[in-house]
Amino acid sequence: MSSPKTVFDVAIDTLNEAGKLGNINPRALHILQEPKRINAFRIPLKLDDGSFEVFQAYRVHYCDAVGPFRDGTRIRPELTLEEIKALGIFMTIKHCVADIPAGGAKGGIKADLRALTERDQERLIRAYVRSLEPKGPWVDVPGADIGTGEQAMSWMLDEYEQITGTHCPAAINDKPAILGGSLGGEAATGRGVFLVLQAAAQDMGLDLNQAPAAVQGFGQVGAELASHLYQTGCRVVAVSDVYGGIYDQKGLDIPALKEHVQARGSLADFPGTEAITNEQVLEADVDILVPAAVHDVIHAGNAAGIKAKLIVEGANGPVTTEADHVLMDKQVVVVPDVVANSGGATVCHFERSQGLSDEYWDLDRVNETLRKRIIAAYTQSRDRSREAGTRSIRFGAWIQALKKLEKAMLLRGWI
Repeated sequence: MSSPKTVFDVAIDTLNEAGKLGNINPRALHILQEPKRINAFRIPLKLDDGSFEVFQAYRVHYCDAVGPFRDGTRIRPELTLEEIKALGIFMTIKHCVADIPAGGAKGGIKADLRALTERDQERLIRAYVRSLEPKGPWVDVPGADIGTGEQAMSWMLDEYEQITGTHCPAAINDKPAILGGSLGGEAATGRGVFLVLQAAAQDMGLDLNQAPAAVQGFGQVGAELASHLYQTGCRVVAVSDVYGGIYDQKGLDIPALKEHVQARGSLADFPGTEAITNEQVLEADVDILVPAAVHDVIHAGNAAGIKAKLIVEGANGPVTTEADHVLMDKQVVVVPDVVANSGGATVCHFERSQGLSDEYWDLDRVNETLRKRIIAAYTQSRDRSREAGTRSIRFGAWIQALKKLEKAMLLRGWI
């Protein structure tokens, strides 16, 4: 019996299928089967409680054909190298789809932040940066992901500047504005998911007003997306977090729910709701489904039970290759992660540009430029899928990206 596919296996399946559909040079595809470079290292740390632990950490440089490596540092106890490799290729494709002159990279630390004090976390982050031997904004720019945010990025930037003896805000992404970050950065991914969802719904003739929707994941991305849906009049009937889900057919009061989560730490016991599982959220009777938690949640085992007409991927890799084919047969429209959740990467690009120029944008300029860029990414991916004779916007997006990578590799003399 063969072992189940990893999220990286799924990413490579998508790469190769899109490569065939798009008639991509086999040499370019061969290069992209594995990362250009994998930095794996261990971080020993004496903890505040007197104990000692060694943390496994990674930084994957996937492909830099179109620009320097950028983005993402994930911290979670179940972290694997295969996951980081998958995220690295997703970032490579995402940057190309969003027309960002950057390569794909991802980093991570296998750790349970709940077991660490804030001082432990700071020492861990600073040790991670030292182990990277960072070389600056023209080589590799780390950013935030699950388990990291503005505080972690602030520690990263300070450690980088302590090492180099320079002030260089462009060396680290996803920082607070006072340290050279971009306005609108924290909300960018969720905002981008909503903008793409709006465009896809319009293409389908789906009226968002009172349309039932479900959001799996109520973290930074899911909560921001749900807020936009609520403001539009969409009826968000089901949401979930790591502990489980809640359901209300009449529609959830999202602003009140956000206050509840902030006060209680979870969605549980929100008044007037029925407790359901994460799996039930995915199979809720809705028009719109946004998986905004982790990868591989929609798979061959549950794809047939999906009732939504439109799925917009807020998380990275939430739909497996096998599930994609089932959903296409069911005429479900799936807007892929490399388009839908590229808002964060896009504003990171703005952030680096602002840091290098020392000219900072107001929020209106950030949001309007993001809107133009992400709608263009969606439109080009949709149109490319039609040209390739497939209903899959995912394949359209990957073909669009692979065409750019192929051209860059040819011009560089790699293939």
